[in-house]
Amino acid sequence: MRLGIPKERAAGETRVATTPDIARKLIANGLEVLLERGAGEAAHYPDAAYADAGVQLTDASEVLGCDIVAKVRRPLADEVGQMREGAVFVGLAETCEEDEVIAALHRRAISLIAMERIPRISRAQSMDALSSQSNIAGYRAVIEAASHYGRFVPLMMTSAGSAKPARVVVLGAGVAGLQAIATARRLGGDVHAYDVRPETREQIESLGAKAIDLDIGETGVGEGGYAKELSDDAKAKQQALLADELAKAHVIITTALIPCRPAPTLVAEEVVKRMRQGSVIIDLAAATGGNCPLSEVDQVVVKHGVIIVGHTNYPAMMPSDASAFYAKNIANLLEIMLDKSGETVALRDLEEDEITQAARLRPAT
Repeated sequence: MRLGIPKERAAGETRVATTPDIARKLIANGLEVLLERGAGEAAHYPDAAYADAGVQLTDASEVLGCDIVAKVRRPLADEVGQMREGAVFVGLAETCEEDEVIAALHRRAISLIAMERIPRISRAQSMDALSSQSNIAGYRAVIEAASHYGRFVPLMMTSAGSAKPARVVVLGAGVAGLQAIATARRLGGDVHAYDVRPETREQIESLGAKAIDLDIGETGVGEGGYAKELSDDAKAKQQALLADELAKAHVIITTALIPCRPAPTLVAEEVVKRMRQGSVIIDLAAATGGNCPLSEVDQVVVKHGVIIVGHTNYPAMMPSDASAFYAKNIANLLEIMLDKSGETVALRDLEEDEITQAARLRPAT
């Protein structure tokens, strides 16, 4: 059974789907691992390290012709054309609906295991790429905020005077939000956080932040641990009640996402106008419309004197660790996908396990 790791070709993508350490373990478990030359360079994993681990270094066409192809990002159209019929692709599908690329995979009978569809159940925690990468995004978001904010984050006392700690507000207490809270607290910020799911209050406070309480008449508790979209009335109440809290913030980090839906607006333009000059908004939802309507995809802009950061790929800013986490997610997934009981490694029926069954993206009917 051959596993192919192509070089990522999406603009700005620096991650790679396996690392030398993980590849060595896969090979020890009976897989033949092929890697496109230079695939790990942007993540600081040189070809020589892969070769030492027993990986076969080759070109893209041979890698894409493997039984299983693993990437971080979705395949490009020409990559699909080079994959063999009946193969398995593992990676982020980056879509909720069938498009040209997904349809092309299905026409070639290529099974697509979408990493963002790994169910949030106990057995699948070690395969949950969304969580592993969101964790990195939450950390890096705070680092970006601190670098753009022209003042100290912690309380600073010197012979020349003192500076109060930055008031940091984190919107959304999922994986990214909780990591952002923890990181901002480690930097010494005065951290406040809000989530539509009331059960997150304990998690927020356990990290040393203050929970923002709003009575909007309903909760945003959805399925699988995700938030659901609020009603229009609840959205209006939420924005009105949040406005005063947000206007006092020096740093706002927004992480509110709803699967397969546009990001909810949480930081309205009127709020931005009320914020102190030089304040910073880090919008982790910029790729899906933004929690702030003034965000611009992959741009840092200044609106009404406020710095608004719309980066959409924070894990790619930390490619070594992000790749290591993702590679481990892939390796753990392969454990349940492959049968190693015989003389050779074989692919199991992907419909037999609830994890691969849930993650498999099927043709549109």
